[in-house]
Amino acid sequence: MFSIFVDMIDQATVTRIFDAAEISEVVSDFVTLKRRGVNYLGLCPFHNEKTPSFTVSPAKGIYKCFGCGKGGNSVNFIMEHEHLDYVGALKYLAKKYHIDVIEKELSPEQEKQKNDRESMMIVNSFAQKSFTHNLHQHQQGMAIGMSYLRERAFRDDIIKKFQLGFCLEDWEAFSKHAIDSGYKKEYLVKTGLSIDKENRLLDRFRGRVIFPIHGIAGRVLAFGGRILKNDKKAAKYLNSPESEVYHKSKVLYGIFQAKKAIVQNDKCFLVEGYTDVLSFHQAGIENVVASSGTALTPDQIRLIKRFTNNVTIIYDGDAAGIKASLRGIDLVLEQEVNAKILLLPEGEDPDSFSRTMGAGELTDYIEKHETDFIVFKTNLLLKDAQDDPVKRANLIIDIVRSIAIIPDAIVRSVYVRECSGILNVDERVLYTEINKIIHKKKEEAWKKTQRPDFQEAEQGGRMAENSAYLRSANECDLEERALVRILLNFSTEVLFRDTQDDGSEELTLVGNFIISELQRDELESVNPLYQLVFDQFGSNQENKDFNAKTFFRDHSNEKVSQLAADILSEPYQLSGLWTRNDSYVESEEMKLKEIVPKLVNEYKGKKVRILMKEVLQEMQKAQETGDSDRMMELMQQKMVLDQIKNAISKELGNRTIL
Repeated sequence: MFSIFVDMIDQATVTRIFDAAEISEVVSDFVTLKRRGVNYLGLCPFHNEKTPSFTVSPAKGIYKCFGCGKGGNSVNFIMEHEHLDYVGALKYLAKKYHIDVIEKELSPEQEKQKNDRESMMIVNSFAQKSFTHNLHQHQQGMAIGMSYLRERAFRDDIIKKFQLGFCLEDWEAFSKHAIDSGYKKEYLVKTGLSIDKENRLLDRFRGRVIFPIHGIAGRVLAFGGRILKNDKKAAKYLNSPESEVYHKSKVLYGIFQAKKAIVQNDKCFLVEGYTDVLSFHQAGIENVVASSGTALTPDQIRLIKRFTNNVTIIYDGDAAGIKASLRGIDLVLEQEVNAKILLLPEGEDPDSFSRTMGAGELTDYIEKHETDFIVFKTNLLLKDAQDDPVKRANLIIDIVRSIAIIPDAIVRSVYVRECSGILNVDERVLYTEINKIIHKKKEEAWKKTQRPDFQEAEQGGRMAENSAYLRSANECDLEERALVRILLNFSTEVLFRDTQDDGSEELTLVGNFIISELQRDELESVNPLYQLVFDQFGSNQENKDFNAKTFFRDHSNEKVSQLAADILSEPYQLSGLWTRNDSYVESEEMKLKEIVPKLVNEYKGKKVRILMKEVLQEMQKAQETGDSDRMMELMQQKMVLDQIKNAISKELGNRTIL
């Protein structure tokens, strides 16, 4: 869906928006900036800091926080600060700079899809207003629905804040009201508000208190309904079915009402149900969302991560339920989120417990009793294992798997030390097992993150879930990142001047040299971001108006523009890749003729070394299995690689390629 709505905005309009949106003007609407030389400095709006580390560079058109690492262009800033998608940020800036947004004509299929989504959202909005009216104005709604909410002691401000409602206890009251109001049967059924049974529309949520489920922008995506009568055949809670506008694995209840408080507190509390969220808000704690009874998903974690990296998951005292959820919580660690667990006293749930104390007291209790997820999991499983050696062995394997998921090596080491003490197991044993798992993941990442996977990401689909491992799995990351940085900064500089027979000069530009060398030897990166830069630079070589720096900085793919912003904000450290006569090459721009060919050959040498290692491993396998034909084939490959290695070594001044 993302790619469709990006394509709706005319490219000329997008260009006008980027040209008008001067980065310091955009940022200064939200951050107090002070000039420091050619740049501006301020306190980062994305994390709490007392010493400014947030830099805005008008010359480069980027912002970069050297504290939390966030960076990008004007559109990225609005996306991050105002929690908008790419198109929403473009429209925000267009409005600021009085630019009319010209949208492309959609195909009939795209037009229908867009209209269907919008029609469903409009129907949901109508339904929410109708249900809310019933709760406050209809006799049945007040007698049944409001009475239930009063029993739960929910205040009027909380009921209003979450737009709670009531669906009348009637087979078709809502559906009939919607049809009479001009809404189409098609969209009532598609949203799941009505059920088409034998050409008769029935109300899905009849007789239930309604909890509207809002998207991040505040529009109603779906509904949850709680039954109030004793009916063993009916589900206690009923949610809208999956639809074009509602995917439960990508939504968190209360995210719209909580997002501001999550950013302010740099923390998110995760509970299970609707009333848990309401009770926390009523107690004065607003940075809370609910998974609505579903198993936690990567999309939900990434949604939280847009606002904070710190999550505390709150459980009631049901240990069996917690154990069933442990494997799902591993996903939190995999997404580089700091996960903590709070186990409430036996017999309490977040709803009931939050009613017993005020916001300050509840916050203090949480901070005192929350535990790091790995430590919590270790202690929980250790109780079951006791002195059983088999159970203890399985426990250690389980814990090791969880620690290995954590991308950050420093965080992993902290948990290894803690778990070593708790389990009474040597740290070296844990590291050995963790490294086995990490090595296996790296191998899988190499296979899963090839270019076809990234093409989907370029079109607005999912990024490869193993992206956290890309740089560690890519042995050529240093060289490839340096090549990307040269392409962004120096691609149009003249590298060589060759005099032709007729006396004319043929110029070789830096960018053209790098891309032609990569294409000639069919060199590709396992990192899809780098490869996309190489590919798109190559396809634009003949475009005289192509500016690599602005093209990738203002790229519609957020991952690409983030990469460009990060690289453009880095100090020039490429010369640290090698030395010459025991001294570093200092001036890159003045030494491009020397630096660029050397870097390309360094890269080729690294690639040859990797291939040679793979061939030698295959030769060992062939020798062990006695496969003489395969051995001969591999020996020929090794001879070719040796020749290439010697040629590259000569280019590098007879330096040995290890």
